[in-house]
Amino acid sequence: MSKQLLPGYIIRRGSALERSLLLKFMQRTYQDIFPNEDFSHLEQTVKQYFSSDTPLWWVEEEGEQGSRGAEERGSGTSATLSDRGAGERGSNKESLSSAPLPLCPSAPHPPIACLWVGNAIDQVHGNRHAHIFILYVVPEHRRRGIGTALMRYVENWAIQRGDRQIGLQVFQSNKPALNLYNQLGYQTQSIWMVKFLSAEKETQG
Repeated sequence: MSKQLLPGYIIRRGSALERSLLLKFMQRTYQDIFPNEDFSHLEQTVKQYFSSDTPLWWVEEEGEQGSRGAEERGSGTSATLSDRGAGERGSNKESLSSAPLPLCPSAPHPPIACLWVGNAIDQVHGNRHAHIFILYVVPEHRRRGIGTALMRYVENWAIQRGDRQIGLQVFQSNKPALNLYNQLGYQTQSIWMVKFLSAEKETQG
């Protein structure tokens, strides 16, 4: 069932049949920041984490939902193609180039934005809360308030199901996303630190 998100745009709940399209949106999200990297491994994240407990929403241009039926029944969502995952069955991986991956090349009116939400546990208080896996708006539809509307939408959804907070992870280099989250009242709670290890130094030691 779909509903209006903004004038000209509707939002609808995704289904398990759209796993491959979710993967393509994830790959595009990371390719925007790291255009020369291969993100075929994200397939494992989708396989491990995408379920009925991790809701997915799509945004489409209003008036185009009639084309969705054909897309879901046809090849538009069947391209075989996940950010944290493990798991096997990686034989369908596609090699990616630096060019943006087409989101749904055979569909006449593909979704223009994606929101995928998982669950996390507050390690201080032990409460379950929503965690945003991905929020992506295709470049042609940015600066129209879609990202803000999606964030408001998922916040209301989380409140209705009893969550007391919502979390997300964002790269420091992603300034537009940081500006959006800061404007919406999100605050830095922890810092994720990494250290790149050198095998050469370990062998010398």
